[in-house]
Amino acid sequence: MREDDVRSPLRALNFLILQPIKPRLQQRSPFQVVKFVIFVNGALLLALSTIMGLIAVMYPETRSVFGRAALMVGLVGGFVMIANGRPDSGLKPIHAFLLTSSIWMNAAVAGAVPLALWGLSATDAFFEAMSGITTTGSTIMSGLDTTPHGILLWRAVLQAIGGIGFIVTGVALLPILKVGGMQLFRTESSEKGDKEMANAARFALATVVAYAALMGLCAIVYAIGGMSLFDATTHAMTTLSTGGYSTYDASFGHFDSAFLQYAATVFMLCGALPFAWYIRAAVRRKVASEQVRHLVLFVLGISLLLTLWLVNVSDKPFETAFRHVIFNVVSVVTTTGYATTDYTTWGSFAVAVFFLLTAVGGCTGSTAGGAKMMRWIVFFRLTGRQVQVIHSPHAIVAARYEGMVIEDDVMSGVVTFFTLYFGTIVLLAASLSVIGLDFQTAASGALTAVANVGPGVGSIIGPAGNFQPLDDAAKLVLAFGMYLGRLELLTVFVLFMPLFWREV
Repeated sequence: MREDDVRSPLRALNFLILQPIKPRLQQRSPFQVVKFVIFVNGALLLALSTIMGLIAVMYPETRSVFGRAALMVGLVGGFVMIANGRPDSGLKPIHAFLLTSSIWMNAAVAGAVPLALWGLSATDAFFEAMSGITTTGSTIMSGLDTTPHGILLWRAVLQAIGGIGFIVTGVALLPILKVGGMQLFRTESSEKGDKEMANAARFALATVVAYAALMGLCAIVYAIGGMSLFDATTHAMTTLSTGGYSTYDASFGHFDSAFLQYAATVFMLCGALPFAWYIRAAVRRKVASEQVRHLVLFVLGISLLLTLWLVNVSDKPFETAFRHVIFNVVSVVTTTGYATTDYTTWGSFAVAVFFLLTAVGGCTGSTAGGAKMMRWIVFFRLTGRQVQVIHSPHAIVAARYEGMVIEDDVMSGVVTFFTLYFGTIVLLAASLSVIGLDFQTAASGALTAVANVGPGVGSIIGPAGNFQPLDDAAKLVLAFGMYLGRLELLTVFVLFMPLFWREV
């Protein structure tokens, strides 16, 4: 890659993503590609309509809402599939950009239908559904304590679907597409080295089983801790998906139980660990992982620091302070978005720390959003390497991850990702400021949307508030930010490149 190419974001995207996979492109007509993409989207709509139908049967109170939604979404999905027949499925990596981007957008639109029929405005319904399917957890809804169970279950189901969908995307698709240095995770996951998981379909099935097993275990633990069956089920869905939707306005703070809060802390962290790591452990492979180790140590270190701060500025006992701190730190770092208390009342230092934690994220190959721990490790290794090179210009210094030298394309991918990541946050924050939001709300809203965290900071969208007071324009901007963040930015941005459409 030439130096002048790196300076241009569009050229960088071209060289980092499209050029490496160009030799593998198959000569296929754009019409065939579009037909298959539309066909898969139709199948998705049919699957969602089936779930809506089941909820309609389960909860008579919202039977009309989900019955009509199931009929509408199902008819569209069925018509789309019939109209496109059974097209060739031989898609290549470049076509997966279009498929992935369209699936997540259509899932949000379909997910909004029951919410709109229930009574939310079109904008509010789309915002809530996009927040759900991207497992962001930002909400415009209040009065959750008295909201019909069918609606609450649908919100949890959206996050459960979004969680497993992102695991599959993160493990199977993004490393192949070399999105933001994600090819490094392909090496770390050791998928090719595991004979038991050599088949991609078996690997995906093992991921689903691990996800479902952890979710079931979480529900059982919640039930033992005193939750009702409904609350245990819905909160297990939104915990393992690191989504954070609750069935109460007080979020997880409704459950004034130390046992439940510690249990949620553990399972939120479980959702933010790579699911390939669980699979390797199950087949007796090595369980060592740099990003897992760094994530756990980082969470513990920050939690201890904030606990000492909270004990110093308040009269809380150490255990109470530690429990509230580690719960909310894990919730923000894993991008879950639960809250047990309003941590913005802990002082300016705590507010600043939580604002910065929003950008961290969990591990690659997990349900968590954010920039991801693996990228932060690589970024700091590259920074350290650059400092050494400045100090000793003639020294040959290699940055390593998991004992392997980090390749140049991975370095470029990570740098490009961070440039676009924070550049997108700045642009979204500026857009929200133009709409009329104050700086704190605009900045934290943009960051929490792209990082898929949920609550921001401030009196409006902080852990004690929600996004309902915002203008429709602001909600749409934030919904787009959630969409970009969940698809790792590059997956969507590449669709705006003329080169992409010439190669399709």
